Amino acid sequence: MRIPKLLWPAAGVIALFGSLHAFQRPFREFPGMEYNDFPVPPDYREQTEFVFARLMYPEVRFSVGFGRRTNGDWREGYTYWTQDYPRADRHFLTALRRLSRIHARSVEQPVNLDDEDDVYNWPWLYAVQPGHWELTDAQAARMRDFLLRGGFFMGDDFWGQDQWEVFATSMKKVFPDREIVDLPDSDHIFHSVYDLSDRYQVPGARYRYTGVSYKCDGCPAKWRGIYDDKGRVMVALTFDSDLGDSWEFADDPSYDEKFSALGIRIGLNYIMYSITH
Repeated sequence: MRIPKLLWPAAGVIALFGSLHAFQRPFREFPGMEYNDFPVPPDYREQTEFVFARLMYPEVRFSVGFGRRTNGDWREGYTYWTQDYPRADRHFLTALRRLSRIHARSVEQPVNLDDEDDVYNWPWLYAVQPGHWELTDAQAARMRDFLLRGGFFMGDDFWGQDQWEVFATSMKKVFPDREIVDLPDSDHIFHSVYDLSDRYQVPGARYRYTGVSYKCDGCPAKWRGIYDDKGRVMVALTFDSDLGDSWEFADDPSYDEKFSALGIRIGLNYIMYSITH
């Protein structure tokens, strides 16, 4: 049983997650752009109902990142898909476990769309810095199939028109016939757990020493997405905001608590929405 069953009621979804263990690749970890020694929680091998999956992706040719340490091979880590990784993921998962009854694993799962059918075993997929990605045609086709089967994709921390155009080029490969739209405040995704009509820009780490929430001039926060034919949000985008940093620095007194509070609530809403819609 795989992703088509996500269209079952929520109770059936949770049961489905439990059946996926036999098919999932084991936990794996790669060197990150910022961290190579973040501790692995003692219960990281626990089999759970939900796993936070982080998308691995190749970068546009002009994007340098830190891949020089791996000869630019995104499959070995260090490049943009590892921004904030794994600290942000594990901080967020700690919050998810405290604030909900979702039986979530304490560690993330890096997922490569080129790994045959592996992506179908991870119904939630998150990508940071997709303003630097460049999906191949094969990866885009698999992403499209993953989403149309009921999967959910969240793209976070990309800023300004240039990064938007890079993101949109690959997303157009995924869905050439579907528009990216601004999600209305009334959408259920903003009310699945918390009522989040009053949202504001979530800044990156530089806010800690600049007090500035934006990374580019004229870049207000946008909450965008793509709907399927039944009106379900299957792609949710936090454009011109940095939820990853709000999770990463949730324990840092120099990062304002209100931003981490909103970032965690948005993430929790999106996950709850993804498993109930």
